[in-house]
Amino acid sequence: MSASKVFVARLANTPVYDPDGDRVGRLRDVIVNYRSTHAPRVNGLLVELVGATRRLVFVKMKHVTAIGSAQLIVNWQNVDQRTFEQRGEEVRVFSELLDRSGTLRDTGARAVIEDVSIEEDDAGNWSVSQLFVRLPRTTKSLFGKPPTRYATWEELDLDFDPEEDTPATQFLTAHSEMGPSDLADALLDLSLERRLDIIEELPDVRLAAVLEEMYEDDQVVIIEHLEDQRAASVLDHMQPDDAADLVGKLDHRKTEALLALMEPEEAEDLRMLLEFEPDTAGGLMTTDPIVLSPDATVAEALVLIRRSEVVPALATAVFVTASPYEVPTGRYLGLVHFQRLLRYPPHERVGSILDKRIEPAHTTTPDVDVVRSLARYDLVVLPVVDDEDRLVGVITVDDVLDHILPDDWRSVPSEEHAETGIITLPTIDGGGVARG
Repeated sequence: MSASKVFVARLANTPVYDPDGDRVGRLRDVIVNYRSTHAPRVNGLLVELVGATRRLVFVKMKHVTAIGSAQLIVNWQNVDQRTFEQRGEEVRVFSELLDRSGTLRDTGARAVIEDVSIEEDDAGNWSVSQLFVRLPRTTKSLFGKPPTRYATWEELDLDFDPEEDTPATQFLTAHSEMGPSDLADALLDLSLERRLDIIEELPDVRLAAVLEEMYEDDQVVIIEHLEDQRAASVLDHMQPDDAADLVGKLDHRKTEALLALMEPEEAEDLRMLLEFEPDTAGGLMTTDPIVLSPDATVAEALVLIRRSEVVPALATAVFVTASPYEVPTGRYLGLVHFQRLLRYPPHERVGSILDKRIEPAHTTTPDVDVVRSLARYDLVVLPVVDDEDRLVGVITVDDVLDHILPDDWRSVPSEEHAETGIITLPTIDGGGVARG
């Protein structure tokens, strides 16, 4: 072992390699066997595997051959790679101990754990050796920062019961670099009580992005847990199609209450989307396309595409219509792909470079025909029009994938699927297009 004592906070998200130098995952947490009166013993590390499954597996400390600030080396062939299940006496250091408060026995002062050191003894066993704690601002240290000190486990009476809810601050810090999909997976690994505790601390914008990556049943539990005003704010920040799918799962009273609290424009979009059957183009579309007049220039189109709030799929094309230019727009005229914009000078009018070959879907077009159109024309987005040829929305390829993949596609595959990497998908009703 390259280190016999290490402070664990610096190890968060550290890459994990096997002895041959192949990356196998990244560190997500340190698992200890909790004891209130004696320093906890370190059971092992929680590692998130690389690849599509993002599974969490437990690595015993005896299989860890090197610990460094930039990497961990694990004797991987000896690791049991079944999905981790937390036992009653086990505690996660990052998400359950760090940022936990307690009372120092020698002074009676309150303190908050900022870091935990673990140390290996001569027998090769690891345990918590020191705590790095932050004290209250009763006195100021250099540069006005709150004072800190080291303490042993026995010197701190910790406000902690492994069966109770845990603070969320350190969990969010340790997972701050995660994308919405990975954070959704990490939250779903926690108990419902802990998950809701962390949800309370997430900013509305980030929570909206995370909800878009969850199962609808999990989304409903979270939205119903939130106060109506905050739930409405979160829905305002979600993509309209995702928000409509979620609201459609709620009872009528709850739906109307949330729509009344939402921004009027966002609520109007959701009301429109809720009118369509989920297996049609209208039920799949989102109402946030980039819409321009025929007289707009290439330069203007590129400015709109560059906006940070535009999701990548919607930034692949602009849609040209007659006035008005908010959905439902005037008559749909055509679209211009991003790559085509790059081939023309900034002053060129988008109306002169339209791609008119792509037939838009109608709001009632079945999902199977939507899939065929996206595949036939190698599209990332497909326009959707109503009976009057007005642009009412667009369908993105990620929306279609969410629709056609099985409901449990985020789950860990069965053992045979884990071996082959193949997931068998059902077919869409109404035609021979496989879900996948």
